[in-house]
Amino acid sequence: MIAPCTESHIPALFAVINDAARAYRGHVPEDCLHEPYMSEAELRGEIAAGVRFFGWFEDGELIGGMGIQDVQDVTLIRHAYVATRARRGGVGGKLLAHLLTLTDRPVLVGTWRAAGWAIDFYVRHGFRLIGEAEKNRLLRRYWSIPARQIETSVVLVGPAGGESPSHADRLFSGGV
Repeated sequence: MIAPCTESHIPALFAVINDAARAYRGHVPEDCLHEPYMSEAELRGEIAAGVRFFGWFEDGELIGGMGIQDVQDVTLIRHAYVATRARRGGVGGKLLAHLLTLTDRPVLVGTWRAAGWAIDFYVRHGFRLIGEAEKNRLLRRYWSIPARQIETSVVLVGPAGGESPSHADRLFSGGV
C-alpha cells in the first residue's frame, strides 16, 4: 500500500534509505559517499525544503520510499529507495507510477552516472537520458548539489503528467 510518509515514519525512512544506499559502494566515487549516506538531519532538511515522501508499506512496515518535489517549473523525483530485501519486487515502479499521477509538470530525476541499475529502472519506466551539457544546466538550475556530484551524475526526463512532449523538449533543450 502507498501512503504519504509522516513524522512518525522518519526513522523507518532513514533506515530504508541507508540500507538501500549500500548498493552505491564500489560504484559511486568514494569521495561522494559518507556514512550514513543520508543523516536524519539531512532527511529532515529535505522534507523542510519541500520533498514530500511516499512510502510502500507491507503489513504496516515501510519497505520503500520515494520523494517528489516541485521546483520552479518542474517536478523532481527525489531519494528513491527500496529496502535491499525487497528489491526487484515492483515496489519502486509502483511508487514511481503513483508519484507521476501527482503532477502535471515536466518530471526530472537525477542519479549517479555509475548507478546503471537506477538509470535502467527509469528508462524502463519511460524516462530518457539528457545530454551532458543539458544535464549540467539542469542540475545547476533545479538542484542544490556540489560540483562533484554534478560531475558524476546524470539527469533523466520522464513522462510528464499533463505536458505535451513538445513542451518538455523545449524545456530541456534550453527553450524556456
